[in-house]
Amino acid sequence: MSTCPSLSVRPSNECRYDVVSLGEVMLRLDPGDRRIRTTRTFDAWEGGGEYNVARGLRRAFGMRGAIVTALADNEVGRLVEDFILTGGLDTSWIQWKKYDGIGRPVRNGLNFTERGFGVRGAVGVSDRGNTAISQMQPDDVDWDGLFAQGVRWFHTGGIFAALSESTADVAEAAMTAAKKHGTVISYDLNYRPSLWKGIGGEARAQQVNKRLASLVDVMIGNEEDFTASLGFEVEGVDENLTDLDTSAFRAMIEQASATYPNFQVIGTTLRGVKTASINDWGAIAWSRTEGFAEATHRPNMEIYDRVGGGDSFASGLAYGLMELDSLQQAVEYGAAHAAIAMTTPGDTTTATLAEVTKLAGGGSARVDR
Repeated sequence: MSTCPSLSVRPSNECRYDVVSLGEVMLRLDPGDRRIRTTRTFDAWEGGGEYNVARGLRRAFGMRGAIVTALADNEVGRLVEDFILTGGLDTSWIQWKKYDGIGRPVRNGLNFTERGFGVRGAVGVSDRGNTAISQMQPDDVDWDGLFAQGVRWFHTGGIFAALSESTADVAEAAMTAAKKHGTVISYDLNYRPSLWKGIGGEARAQQVNKRLASLVDVMIGNEEDFTASLGFEVEGVDENLTDLDTSAFRAMIEQASATYPNFQVIGTTLRGVKTASINDWGAIAWSRTEGFAEATHRPNMEIYDRVGGGDSFASGLAYGLMELDSLQQAVEYGAAHAAIAMTTPGDTTTATLAEVTKLAGGGSARVDR
């Protein structure tokens, strides 16, 4: 079992997987230093809010992982599969859907993302209507068969739940099976206004996320996520988070933990956006057994590509809760992993466990040679 007193996690030797994620994996097209509207070339990556967490646990932390997703079976889908294989995740749970040559029944999602610089913020334009995973139904996967093999940690979130009427039902079916088999369930609220605005906005987001929240052990999100997705207000904090005073966040977390007694751990990232390239960065976590823990604040942290930073926090936090000795260590690893991940392009991390351990322990950016 885990030695962290905040959470009881199944031992690794009883399980086939340390982590399984459920979510969409899109092809990310990145214009680099240019803008989407004027570029002539794109770098190709893969990315997805839920996927990034499992990939981070595999590549940065050396844990065994799998992704449950659906892709249209064409050359673009196979390119995404090739990225997933490079990320080291088991692809045997991918649902391959027949492609008709046009994309009428199913297609693969594209995500155009420019990372921003200075006063120009990051911009994401997703093209994901009618994607293969949005068509997924709750019984498309043998959830009992998956979790019976032994899964220590299951992760999904609010992006997946927003994709269609059926995806929230798929998430609920997966989470119910995970709970039955003793798997820890984490959920990143990941509120995206663009995903909800055409289907009922914040009201619909809260309806869906409140239903799923009752099944969650580890709830993750930032201040906007908890407000828009669950209706908890963070009092006295301005939109740009210019002051990372955590007292308002602690009050919000206490309210959330009282409303949802099933929450064992809550993790919240704190980002003060000064420019696209300079952020104040921090995180806090809470558990029923250890109370509050606060990561090292990193004021004026330089950012290269912020997209995926929250996912890297989630994977570092999950690693800490599975493998380390305290909530304090877990939140430090989460914040440090995210800080490193945001120094490189793409959604996904290039960090190593040694780098995360060094930074979490107070290491600097001095040359390593």
